[in-house]
Amino acid sequence: MKKLSTLIAALSAFLLLGTGCSRDTSVSSPDGSLTLQVALHDGRIGYAVSRNGKPILDFSELGFELQDAPALRAGLKICNTARGTFDETWEQVWGEQHFVRNHYNSLTVSVCEKKAPHRRFDVIFRLFDDGFGFRYEFPEQPSLGEFVIMDELTEFRFPHDHKAWWMPAREPYYESIARHTPISQMDTVNTPLTMECADGTYLALHEANLTDYAKMSLRPTDSTTLRCCLTPWSNSVKVYAKTPFRTPWRTLIVSDTPGELVTSRLMLNLNEPCKIEDASWIKPAKYIGIWWSMHLFQETWAQGPHHGATTANTKRYIDFAAENGIPGVLVEGWNVGWDDEWTKNTGKIRFTEPYPDFDIRAVSDYAAKKGVELIGHHETGANTKNYEAQMEEAFAYYKKYGVNVVKTGYVNVLMDGKELHDSQYGVRHYRKVIETAARYGICIDNHEPVMPTGIERTWPNLMTQEGIRGQEYNAWSPDGGNPPEHTTVVPFLRGLAGPMDYTFGTFNFENPVSPFARVQSTVVRELAHYVVIYSPLQMASDLPENYRGHKAFDFIRDVPTDWEQTVVPEAVIGDYCVFARQDRRSDDWYLGAITDEEPRTVEVPLSFLTPDVIYTAQIYADGENADWKTNPYSMHYEERPVTAQDTLSVRMASGGGCAIRFAASEHK
Repeated sequence: MKKLSTLIAALSAFLLLGTGCSRDTSVSSPDGSLTLQVALHDGRIGYAVSRNGKPILDFSELGFELQDAPALRAGLKICNTARGTFDETWEQVWGEQHFVRNHYNSLTVSVCEKKAPHRRFDVIFRLFDDGFGFRYEFPEQPSLGEFVIMDELTEFRFPHDHKAWWMPAREPYYESIARHTPISQMDTVNTPLTMECADGTYLALHEANLTDYAKMSLRPTDSTTLRCCLTPWSNSVKVYAKTPFRTPWRTLIVSDTPGELVTSRLMLNLNEPCKIEDASWIKPAKYIGIWWSMHLFQETWAQGPHHGATTANTKRYIDFAAENGIPGVLVEGWNVGWDDEWTKNTGKIRFTEPYPDFDIRAVSDYAAKKGVELIGHHETGANTKNYEAQMEEAFAYYKKYGVNVVKTGYVNVLMDGKELHDSQYGVRHYRKVIETAARYGICIDNHEPVMPTGIERTWPNLMTQEGIRGQEYNAWSPDGGNPPEHTTVVPFLRGLAGPMDYTFGTFNFENPVSPFARVQSTVVRELAHYVVIYSPLQMASDLPENYRGHKAFDFIRDVPTDWEQTVVPEAVIGDYCVFARQDRRSDDWYLGAITDEEPRTVEVPLSFLTPDVIYTAQIYADGENADWKTNPYSMHYEERPVTAQDTLSVRMASGGGCAIRFAASEHK
């Protein structure tokens, strides 16, 4: 059967070559497992991909619809090809993996019209061992200067109706629960999109280096075909362009396990190297903050008797952070603009004017004395014009007071009342914020973002983003909050796009104001999330009083947020997963395991540990009778010596988990 499938794939390649292209238009990955073939069908350009002789993508068309000009779709020919190979290893400023290998073979296909006006474009393909990416480039040319893209016609035509995990395209801010259906039952979906093939292969579609372009969603055109769907401007234009011009990369990761999707660095490799000459000021960290109390309706962002961001309250948080080695304190609601119906009056927001009960000089001096950094907050209400008019002054103001990290927010579905966040307009705005912040030596935690695409390689001051249905939903969502299954999916869906500011770490699940909603987890599962869900900035979301005297808080104090390497020993998407990560600054490893509503025990070989080293396993496990619904606080702690030759039985309660620190103690 394997020989037959190889023969069929070879025959398909031969037939593709016989459709009007005499050049060698195929390219393989460095290990030879993936092969991509470019061809022409009736003057239309397309590509097909196989893995070890089995089709991954059937012939899928490429092209564009333009405004007031003929489409770049038919009447085409291949006028040139070029090949290349590249192999380097580069160092991340921060990340899930310290050093990243970037190894690919490339094929550039130059396409031109057979007849006047002889417009042309290139398609650049890069094949890695774990997937591929391609982008369009439009060189300067007499027949194409300024132009308007009304549609990108890129297709992904799969050989079968694969099962997929997906998020609907137009739910605000990408804050939704994943669906799990065949392609034939999908709506228009966001990327990343994760699929499982019948033969056990996993696929993940996304994009890389989204720069001056619109976000790509995917629209099913039949039961096996997805077509690119770009987010429009308010006037229906998708992209304004001028040659020379290039699109983002369209990417597909191909793997044998869910864990290999997570450990792929394909998206990062398709972004440009770091543009910040000295990035030593960018530091991963943990933080607490004046935030969760507002979502519980105990305090307010606005002025009044329950105002959260007061000088005294902020000092209380700073004291707790200093006592427990937590580097940062987030303060929301400190500046003018939160009163009344603030989302309808966003022009009143002032980013350099504190409320009278918040003395920023006193607070910043107190934080510095205690060795703690303030994390600033710029909620824009999606009024980008108001924000951009104050941006330079706002960053300079924060820098004056020693603030090196700013959380930005864009609550309101439309920017300036008209443009979508992930349109070309939104993409341009977010990039302006990131680059301006970099000039001031400020890092960004961006909420209500455009979906990440690996820009953090180029601008590592973009440290983390939301774009996920996070912990806040457990405080007030009418549907009760995020079900336990949710975080067993997100590392393999939204997580493939980059760091997630989920803001977990809640220990007290009582919610008297909104009793219909709660954190659907055990306390131990909250700990495990620090390893499973990646972000170089991690929040301990609960109130300081709920951490005092709690053994589980030791894990939050200890766990780092910057990693030497990451492995995923076990995972079944939507059921459970086990992550292990090595601290970048020590020999210690950390393990996080979480499950859905089903209790389960997983045997985890510790072969990822360094050989010939004895570790002390500090194990935070669900208690014997733990259950996310009835007994979420039950925890059992123990220590035992382990080595890389051992296997641990990791038991998880319903909606529970397990968190382990492997502290390197001695060599054998």
